[in-house]
Amino acid sequence: MTNPEPSVTEAADSSLSATPRKPTADFMLSHPAHLLAFGFGSGLSRWVPGTIGTLFGWLLFHAMSVRWPEVLTPPVWGLLIVVGFVIGVWACDRTGRALGVPDHGAMVWDEIIAIWLVMLFVTPASFKAQLAAFLIFRFFDMTKLPPIRQFEQRFKGGFGVMADDIIAAFFTLLVLALWRFW
Repeated sequence: MTNPEPSVTEAADSSLSATPRKPTADFMLSHPAHLLAFGFGSGLSRWVPGTIGTLFGWLLFHAMSVRWPEVLTPPVWGLLIVVGFVIGVWACDRTGRALGVPDHGAMVWDEIIAIWLVMLFVTPASFKAQLAAFLIFRFFDMTKLPPIRQFEQRFKGGFGVMADDIIAAFFTLLVLALWRFW
């Protein structure tokens, strides 16, 4: 007798689209999770979407910090980053499943939250220092040096999408701390 119930693995795999979908503006606007995962459209860039999403996150951090400095204190930013991470796990998981690609390059919410973490610890700083942090973060995010790559391979779904960028952010902060020390 065969079991009519799919296994957990089969159920998880069947939730991915059989044919990967192309990320479009219409797809992004079809659900709030997609809008968030695509970084409010910054991930739809045809040219280096991860870098564009990171740049959008950096500019958003700066704009919000300038607009509401008395509200967006470091503890509030920390809370926003934690909440953004948790919501990002859900949004990236749902969007990856709908696209049929668990970690599609158009999903850039992970870069946005990670660059917010970097900027939280870097600012106040000169433009030059912030640019260096941006470039170092992009290096770690793109190259996925160990243990970032191993973490990305071990953890799947929305958590894996979000967590590898947080690790890249920590490596960025470590490099910056060592740079200041010397």
